Amino acid sequence: MKQDFVLNSESGRYTEKSYRRNSAHMLPVTDYLSDLPESVAKTDMVEVQFKNTRKGYYRNVNNLLLEKGMKVAVEGNPGHDVGEVTLVGQLVIPQMRKNRIDVEHFEARVIYRLATDADLQRAEEAHALEHETMIRARKIAKDMQLEMKIGDVEYQGDGGKAIFYYIADGRVDFRQLIKVYAETFRIRIEMKQIGARQEAGRIGGTGPCGRELCCSTWMTRFSSVGTSAARLQNLSPNPQKLAGQCAKLKCCLNYEIPTYEEAVSKLPDRRIPLETLTATYYVFATDPLQGTLTYSTDQRQAVNLEIISAERAMAIIEMNKHGQKPNDLGGKHTTIEGSEAGFANVVGQDEVNRFDRRRGRDNRQGGRPHQNKPYKGRN
Repeated sequence: MKQDFVLNSESGRYTEKSYRRNSAHMLPVTDYLSDLPESVAKTDMVEVQFKNTRKGYYRNVNNLLLEKGMKVAVEGNPGHDVGEVTLVGQLVIPQMRKNRIDVEHFEARVIYRLATDADLQRAEEAHALEHETMIRARKIAKDMQLEMKIGDVEYQGDGGKAIFYYIADGRVDFRQLIKVYAETFRIRIEMKQIGARQEAGRIGGTGPCGRELCCSTWMTRFSSVGTSAARLQNLSPNPQKLAGQCAKLKCCLNYEIPTYEEAVSKLPDRRIPLETLTATYYVFATDPLQGTLTYSTDQRQAVNLEIISAERAMAIIEMNKHGQKPNDLGGKHTTIEGSEAGFANVVGQDEVNRFDRRRGRDNRQGGRPHQNKPYKGRN
C-alpha cells in the first residue's frame, strides 16, 4: 500500500490515507457496447478521466444522458473537478473489478452536471498554473535537500486543490515540505508517489520505434519485464537499447514472448550435442522464428559453424540414440568475419543484469516504492 498525505491550508493539519496500487489510474478502454441504449441502464456508474492517466468512478445520480467524450463536473474533495467521460454502461463494473476496486463497498462520489462554459474556463485557468507550480515545487524540494523529484502537478478543476506527483528512491520525510507548499501556493495539497513507469506514462513522449509511448496511449496496466525476455529473443544485451524513457526495460519486450516460447518449444534441447563421423557439434546459436540452429565444433568458440534446420537436428539426435552417426550435419557452412563491435561495460555500472537486482527496504514514511524503482535506484 502507498501513502497519500493531504494538507488543509486552512487548518494547517495533514492526514494520511492509503490506496491500492493501480486502482483507477490506468488508461483507455474500448466501449464496444456504447451504441446499445439498454447497456447504459445497467448501472449508474461512470468512468471519468482527468489529466493524463488519472481516472475515477462516479455515480450518475441525476440520470444525465452521458456519452463518451462529454465534459462533466464531478464531486471533489473538497469542491468540484472537471473531467471527461471515458466509459458508461455495463462495462464500467468489470473495469472497476479489473482495477481491483471493491464494487460492493466502494463509496463513489457523484456527477453534479454537464460542465458549463464557466466550469471549463475555470478549469483551464487552473491547469495553466501547473507548469509554473511544478518548477517552483521542484526548487523548494531541492532547497530543503529532499531526495525526491516532483514529476508532475495536477490542479483540480475549481483550482482549490493540487496533486503533486513525486518519485523517490528511499524514505522521504516531507511533512514540513507540504506545509511550505500550502503556504506558498495557498491551496490544498495532496502528495502521490508514483514509479518511473507511471511518470513516463503521465508525461508521454515518442519511443525509439517512432510511435507514441505505449504507457501513455493504450496500456491498461504495467507488467514486470525481465532480462529473460531479451535473452529469449536473442536481443543485444545493451541496457541503453533495452531501456525505455523511464530507464526500465521496455514494456514491448513482453509483446512477442508467447510467439518465441512457442517457436523455442519446437527446437531440440540445446544441451544435446550432435555426433558425426568426423566431429562432435555443440549448439552455438539459435533462430527460433526461422527454426534453425547454428552448431560449432567447440563448446565456447565459433569453430566450423554449420546452420541446420530443427528437423535435421532432431533427426541426427534420433540417429545418435541408436548408435548411428552421419557423415556430416549436411547444413550450411558459415564463418564469422571480423569482429563486431558490441557493448563494452567500461566503468562496470551499465550491465544488463542491473535490471534484475533486488530492491531495498520499503519506504515506510513516504509510501512503498513502486515495483519499478524510480530514477536513482534503477534496480
